[in-house]
Amino acid sequence: MSQKRDYYDVLGVAKNASEAEIKKAYRKMALKYHPDKNPGDKEAEEKFKEAAEAYEVLSDDQKRSRYDQFGHAGVNGNAGFGGGMNMDDIFSQFGDIFGGAFGGSFGGSRSSGPRRVKGTNLRVKIKMSLEEIAEGVRKKIKVNKLVNADNVTFKTCTTCNGTGRITRVSQTFLGAMQTQSACHVCHGAGKMIDKKPADADENGLVRKEEIIELDIPAGVEDGMQLSVTGKGNAGPFNGVPGDLIVVIEEIPHPELRREGENVHCDVFINFADAVLGTQVEVPGITSKAKIKIEPGTQSGKVLRLRGKGIPNIQGYGTGDQYVHINIWTPSKISKEEKELLEKLQNSENFKPRNDGSEKGFFQRMKDMFQ
Repeated sequence: MSQKRDYYDVLGVAKNASEAEIKKAYRKMALKYHPDKNPGDKEAEEKFKEAAEAYEVLSDDQKRSRYDQFGHAGVNGNAGFGGGMNMDDIFSQFGDIFGGAFGGSFGGSRSSGPRRVKGTNLRVKIKMSLEEIAEGVRKKIKVNKLVNADNVTFKTCTTCNGTGRITRVSQTFLGAMQTQSACHVCHGAGKMIDKKPADADENGLVRKEEIIELDIPAGVEDGMQLSVTGKGNAGPFNGVPGDLIVVIEEIPHPELRREGENVHCDVFINFADAVLGTQVEVPGITSKAKIKIEPGTQSGKVLRLRGKGIPNIQGYGTGDQYVHINIWTPSKISKEEKELLEKLQNSENFKPRNDGSEKGFFQRMKDMFQ
């Protein structure tokens, strides 16, 4: 699969481009590569689709925000997500942007005739463990969605006579001005329901459960939204299906804390182990690991396990795991243990190397039991 180009590069705009600049850039590209202007030119058709896909994301504030944060994965995901746009999608969603540019020059544009009405989007939440997030996972989910009913027949819309458009002429100081808009009765489809089953709604749709398989890429984050093209509710009158919006809900790990692509954990050792050194087992995302505690390790020391974190969702490496060392202080000790600690307290090796403004470990512990 070829790598998708950056959407800002596709439209030739800066990342801080305004809504008007994005719309203007898209219209310029869409007119240049429009199929009616480039009949039989597959390369032009692909560029036309590419521009429409970029505009579909960048013209939507929420999708643009997700794209800026997560790249293509935030709006299309990896395998199983996205899939590009077809001509029906484009003319259904963005037909009005062409205005009357192709009204007569190229034999009539699809944008000026009936359009396929797009269905509404569906939104689902998927819970994922840290292990699933680190490795990526295929999920099967059951959705209750609107689909086109069987045995539905249509008739031509009498309001627009099947054109899907309403033309209005108004007089201005510049003269007669002609404008077109989608028919308010058939919503631009050019047709209406003639006969339908009893359980179908006014758009010929019925509810049905469907099992959908999703390949969720590694590195997603809590609250992130992925868009699955064409898996939402069916479009009225055999229109374009809506999208399925998948919201990620991260299940908290009992021992690890996630910060972006890195994970953190706490390890507690006793004072003797801190002085003499030891080997301890620490939790990991997919498996436990043994690490060496060097003699003389101080409380608060942080050890780094490279590459044991979360993969970057855009493929830019993997985060690390940070192990925070804490020295555990017992709340109760025996008389013999107390006497031993008092002897050690007077040793030069057990005196803290500071300016004397803070009490040493043993003094703090002695105070605790007095």
